[in-house]
Amino acid sequence: MTPTVQGAEYAQLVAFVAVAEQAGFSRAAETLGVTPSALSQTIRALEERLGVQLLNRTTRSVATTPAGAALLERLRPAMAEIGDAVSGAARAGGRIAGTVRVHAARVAAERRVLPMLPAFHAAHPDVVIDLTADDAVVDPVAGGFDLAIRPGEVVEKDMIAVRLGGEHRQMPVATPGFIARHGRPETPEALTDFDCIRWRWRGRSLPYDWEFHRADGWFAVSVEGPLILDDRRLMLDACLAGIGIAFLTDEEAGPFLADGRLVAMLEPWCAPYPGFFLCYPRQRRMPPAMRAFIDALRAASVIV
Repeated sequence: MTPTVQGAEYAQLVAFVAVAEQAGFSRAAETLGVTPSALSQTIRALEERLGVQLLNRTTRSVATTPAGAALLERLRPAMAEIGDAVSGAARAGGRIAGTVRVHAARVAAERRVLPMLPAFHAAHPDVVIDLTADDAVVDPVAGGFDLAIRPGEVVEKDMIAVRLGGEHRQMPVATPGFIARHGRPETPEALTDFDCIRWRWRGRSLPYDWEFHRADGWFAVSVEGPLILDDRRLMLDACLAGIGIAFLTDEEAGPFLADGRLVAMLEPWCAPYPGFFLCYPRQRRMPPAMRAFIDALRAASVIV
C-alpha cells in the first residue's frame, strides 16, 4: 500500500526537511522548538514508516541519502505551496503572517536590519523576523534561510542580489597610542612591517588579504600580526586595545575616528566599493511575509 500523509505524518515530513536543510539535528531542533533527541525519534519513525533510510548520520554531520535527497526535492515545492495557501488565507483576512529567516553579516544586521524593525513590526505585527547575525559565509538555501545580507564578493551567482545602501571604504586604523609607539605606514606595502590584526571569514582557514587601489587598479597586501579573528566586533575591540592595526569599514570605525580613539591611515589608497547586498533564491512565488520585509527595506531607503 502506498503511504499517505495523515495527522502527525505531516509533522514528520516538516521535521525531515528541517534536519536536511540544516544538515544537523541541533539547529533544526532549535528551529522547531523541540529537543534533538525527540527530533531524532521523529525522523526514525518516518524512516520506519516509509521503509527507507533518509539520512546518513555520523558524529559530526548529517546528510541525505539518495532517497532522502529525492524526497527533499519533492517536499520543498509542496511545502512552499502549503505556505502560500496559508499566507493567502491570512491575506484574505486582511493581514500578513509568517516567519522570515534572515542571515546577515553582523555589521549589516546592526546597521541595516535593526533600525527598520520597529516600524516594520508596527505595520506587520504577525510577521516574525528570525535573524541570524553571523559573519560566516553560508548557503542560504541549504541553511534554511529566506534572505541573506552579505558583501557583494560572496554573493552566489544564481541568487537575486539587490544592493543595500551606498558605497563603503575599508581602511587601516589604529589607536593614537599604537602610532606613537610604532609609527605609521607610508604605503600599503609597508604594512608588512607592522603588527596587524587579521580577520578571516568564519569557516575559512586563511585570513583575508587587505585590498587597496591605485591608478592601475586594485591590489592586495598580505599582512602579518599576533592575532587572527573571525569576529569583526572582536577585531574592533582588539584594535581599540592597541594590539595592532585593523582593516575596518568606515561604518565600523566611523564613531571611533570621530572621537579620536582611532586614526585612519593610507586613505589615498582606500577607494570606495559596493557594500552589502540583499540576496535570495529565485522562486516562482515569493511568500507575502518575505515580500513585506523587502518592501519595508525599500520604504526605509535602505535599498538604493
